[in-house]
Amino acid sequence: MKEITVEEIISAVENLCIEANYNLGSDIMAGFQQALKEEPSPLGQEVLERLIENAEIAEEERVPMCQDTGMAVLFVSIGQDLHVVGGGLTEAINEGVRRGYDKGYLRKSVVKDPFDRVNTGDNTPAVIHYDIVPGEELRLIVAPKGFGSENMGGLKMCKPSEGLEGAMQFVVDTVDRAGGNPCPPIIVGVGVGGTMEKATFLAKKGLLREVGKRNSEERLAKIEEELLDRINRLGIGPQGFGGVTTALAVNLEVYPTHIAGMPVAVNIGCHATRHKEIVLQGRNAQ
Repeated sequence: MKEITVEEIISAVENLCIEANYNLGSDIMAGFQQALKEEPSPLGQEVLERLIENAEIAEEERVPMCQDTGMAVLFVSIGQDLHVVGGGLTEAINEGVRRGYDKGYLRKSVVKDPFDRVNTGDNTPAVIHYDIVPGEELRLIVAPKGFGSENMGGLKMCKPSEGLEGAMQFVVDTVDRAGGNPCPPIIVGVGVGGTMEKATFLAKKGLLREVGKRNSEERLAKIEEELLDRINRLGIGPQGFGGVTTALAVNLEVYPTHIAGMPVAVNIGCHATRHKEIVLQGRNAQ
């Protein structure tokens, strides 16, 4: 069995929080560039140019690309043969978030209670999704989620009789209702199957996939392509000013479900759909 210290985890999370907010992924930047070639609307083109410029300035000057630096969402895969020493894993992750948001001058947006609305002052606690996997590694993905886009998602407990078309129409309708609110061009994560909470998790996980990378299953990839086409024909366009670039990608994830249901969830990522990751290697125990 190998070991990893909480200080290594804290440091890694701290850095990921900062880098995710300062550096937009190269896949999204490439998506902007491609959209710029295909967008016929002059205003849409101008918006895309400004988004590219904004991301470049953020990286060069080491500042957040958006004032909403999000609630820290983490996807954590821990090897079953890896031992965390010096403290608890959850506590270490939250301490990393605390330090990252302080050191990176990132806005603290978390309130302690959803009703009393008192800010925690350090952007903790994070939302953490754990997955125990074989091996001796720790994989950390930090995905700061702004709520301009988070608020625009949706869940529908579809009847099985609604079928594929019913599920697809719900996705398109959700994006249509969102309009320009989630700051398009957007990434659309779609989760279908499982239970209510599983579908919403799959939709959020879909936002992590590289822009332009289709589902590995051909029939699901075709559904993604059709959804993207239908969404971009809505005419919402960059920042809601009209055009054919409403979404850069639709990423569909599915899971087995019960014979009586078909949960469908949509999670929308704004033009700054941010996430950074690292894999930490354990060391032999002393």
